[in-house]
Formats: sequence, structure tokens, C-alpha cells
Amino acid sequence: MRPSRPLAAALAERALVLDGGLACRLEAQGCDLADDLWSARLLAEDPAQIESAHTAYVRAGAEVLITASYQATFEGFARRGAGPAEAAELLALSVDLARRAGDAAPREVWVAASVGPYGAHLADGSEYRGAYGLTVGELERFHRPRVEALVAARPDVLALETVPDTDEARALLAATEGCGVPLWLSYTVAGGRTRAGQDLAQAFALAAGRDDVIAVGVNCCDPDEAASAAALAVRTTGRPAVVYPNSGERWDGVAGRWAGAAAFDPHEAPRWAAAGARLIGGCCRVGPRGVAGLAAALGGDRP
Repeated sequence: MRPSRPLAAALAERALVLDGGLACRLEAQGCDLADDLWSARLLAEDPAQIESAHTAYVRAGAEVLITASYQATFEGFARRGAGPAEAAELLALSVDLARRAGDAAPREVWVAASVGPYGAHLADGSEYRGAYGLTVGELERFHRPRVEALVAARPDVLALETVPDTDEARALLAATEGCGVPLWLSYTVAGGRTRAGQDLAQAFALAAGRDDVIAVGVNCCDPDEAASAAALAVRTTGRPAVVYPNSGERWDGVAGRWAGAAAFDPHEAPRWAAAGARLIGGCCRVGPRGVAGLAAALGGDRP
């Protein structure tokens, strides 16, 4: 069901359930994502698979769907032979696919257009390090065309997500200034600091003066980071927090597989909400079952 009110208004009433990892769901559907474009490749080759993945999360209880545009960039599509016009159409399609899945739901479902970090299009893991050696201005120029294409597709919110450092946060905030769509800013963190090792309170504070920022928080991190980061984000910015951690497993780039035990516990969701989180979901390796657990744990007057 298409929402009848802004996302910020809904957050004032209760916590909302985000979806989970798109890639893990696509892989569960049999999709091969061994490509520099990752899940974004399917926007051109098999968009029905993306819509099916969104639908699986809607059925699990997700109230906010994050689009397949995390790794979708003009530069990445150009390497596959797609010109600017086609790339813009594919970015718009990412919003349309999520919207279609949400429209078929028996409840309000909002669409968050993913704006992933610069490092994502490099497909070398550098989004977990940051400090790319680029200026804030250069990063802003990279992000702006994609932001403009996604805004034109009329999502309910922009998800500036998996941000590894404050330079990229500054660039993203500059690229979205005055765009007319609300946004959330979400860092990837480790040990209570940004992935680049910066103070997290100072990183959150960059968004404090922006009226269009409806939430600030963390994603693509260990679940143990969620509660403390949510509390810090609220205390620093006065805004609701957004948290969507990974399963707790770690990617072993040498071996090419996930390692360690899963630690994502949906029953922790009420504790995250008590810390100030109003957008709560999962990231890598958290699938529909985990999202269904979040919806059940948050309970209350949830439709």
C-alpha cells in the first residue's frame, strides 16, 4: 500500500521495520551476484528477481524497502556499456521495483532509495575503509548525478548508507542539499568508531543541523554495536536513530566465504527501540526470517 503520510510522521508514532540484506535474498533465489555491479546487475538483466526479493521482505513484515541502487552508479553502468540515459533509467527502475512490491502490501510501505558509498562501485571492499584519497568536493561530484536520478524517481526517503568516514558523509550531505527528499545518514562502524577510525559522535553531529535528515545511525556492523550507536545518535543529533546491523558473521575475502557465528537476535529490537531507534532492520546475511522476527519482537499496534 502506498503510504499516505511522510515517513517522518510515521516515525513519530512508533518504530518501523526495515527490510534485510537484498543480496542474501537474491542469492537464496538462485541469483549469481559474482559481478562488480553486484545486485545492481539484475536491474538490467533480471529485474523481476529484485521485485521478488522486495516482496519476500514485505511478506516478512518490512515496512520500509531499500532499493537495489547501493552499487548502481553511472560509472559502473558505463563499464557495462550503458550510457547516461540508460543508467538513469536503471536507477529509476530500482525505485519502481520497490514501489511495486510495496503497493501490493496490505499496509503502508515506504521506499528508501539507497545511495551507497564511493567504495561500493570499486567492488574492492574499500567502503569498509574509507579514506579514498579523494577530496570532499570530488566525492560530492561523484554522488550528485546518482542522487539527482534517484530523486527524480520520487522515493519516500534517500538512504545514505554504509558511510565509512566523515569526508564521505560531508560529500553526501552536500550532494543532497535542497533535493526535496528527506534522508537518513547511516555509518558503517567498528568498535564504536567509523570504519575510518573517527569519533562517532562527531560523525553523527554532521547531520544535526539539517532539517531534512529524519534519522541518523548505523548499518552493516556487528549487532552488538546497535544499541549504543542508537543512543549516541539520538543524544548527538536529537533525531530518531536508524539501525540495521549484519548477521554478525564476517566476510573472509581471502577464502571467499562468510566466517564466524551469526549473532543477529531479533529479540534485541525492543532494546534498540528503547535506545531511540525508529528504523530497525537487518543488513548482510539477515533475510526474511530475521525481518519477520523483528516485526514480531516489536509487536505493539503494528498492522
